Amino acid sequence: MDQADIEVAREIRKAREEILNEVRKVIIGQVDVLDLVLISLFSKGHCLLVGVPGLAKTLLIRTLAEVLQLKFNRIQFTPDLMPSDITGTDILDETTEGRRIFRFIRGPVFSQILLADEVNRTPPKTQSALLQAMQEQKVTAGGQTHDLEPPFFVLATQNPIEHEGTYPLPEAQLDRFMFEISVNYPSLAEESEIVAQTTSDYIPVLEKVLNGDQILSYQALVRRVPAAPYMVDYAVALARASRPDDESAPDFVRDFVEWGAGPRASQYLILGARARALLHGRYAASIQDVRKLVKPVLRHRIIVNFRGQAEGIDSETLVQKLLDSVQPPAEATEAA
Repeated sequence: MDQADIEVAREIRKAREEILNEVRKVIIGQVDVLDLVLISLFSKGHCLLVGVPGLAKTLLIRTLAEVLQLKFNRIQFTPDLMPSDITGTDILDETTEGRRIFRFIRGPVFSQILLADEVNRTPPKTQSALLQAMQEQKVTAGGQTHDLEPPFFVLATQNPIEHEGTYPLPEAQLDRFMFEISVNYPSLAEESEIVAQTTSDYIPVLEKVLNGDQILSYQALVRRVPAAPYMVDYAVALARASRPDDESAPDFVRDFVEWGAGPRASQYLILGARARALLHGRYAASIQDVRKLVKPVLRHRIIVNFRGQAEGIDSETLVQKLLDSVQPPAEATEAA
C-alpha cells in the first residue's frame, strides 16, 4: 500500500463509523451483524442472514441501501416464484412501424443491493436463478447476457425454526455466500429501546454516507491490503482440516463430517481479513482477523453426516473444534 492507499484506508474507517451512526438511527444493536455485512460488501461477497422473524433483518438491509445510495430491490421468495420473476423475461412488443419484436423486461435482480427474503421458500429451480448473478454479476435470458451494475450485493434471509414448505439451499448455492450470519435476539436494554423507539412518533432522517463509485474503489483497495504468507497457509489449513478425506483432518471431522469446505472458504477468509483490517483502521490483516471470520465463513460449508446429526452435533460445534485444534503458525505468534 502506498501513501494514497493509506489515505483511502483512513476514509474507509471514517465511513464505517458514519454508516454505523446512521444505521443506529433505525436499528438498535446488531453491530456485529452490520460489521460482517460491510466486510462482505467491501470483499465483493454475499451474505445469508439466518434468524427468527421480527429481528429487523429486512429493515437493516433496506436502511443500509439507503445510506449507501445503492439501487435496492426486494424479492419475496414463495413456492410459486419462477426464475423469470427474478431475472426478467422477453415480451412480444410492437414497434411504431407495426413490426413485432421481442423486448427484454428486466427483473428485480437488476439492482445493486438485492434482498432475497426467505430464500428457502422457493424450489431449487428458482433459487438457481441467482447463481450466475452472484458469481459473475451477469444474467442470461432469452439467449442474451446482460451485465449487472456494480457494485452488486445479494443478501438473503432464512428462518431457522420453520421448515414446513421450505427447500434447503443446494450446496452450490450456499457456497456462493461469503458469510452465513446468525442474527440473534437483542439484549434486555436493546429490546426496551426498540419498543420505546418504534412505538413513538420518532421518524429517523438518514444521511447519505457513500455511493457506488466510492464502494468500488474501496473494493479494489481491499485486495491491496497486505496479508502475510503464513496467514494464507493458516486459512488453507483450516479449510483443508474440515474435509474428512484430507490427511490433516482431525478425528472429529472424520467421524462427523460428510463434506468439508472448498477453496472458496480460504479465499473468503483472506479477503474478509483484509476488509476487516481496513474497516477497523489497520493497514495489514492479522491472524485475529482470520479467526474472527472462521465461524461465518465455515458454518454453512461444513455438512454434518448422519452420525453427527444423530448425536446432536451441528456445524457450529465442529467449527469451534476446528478453531481449537488448528493452531496458527509460529510466525503469527512472533508477529503479535
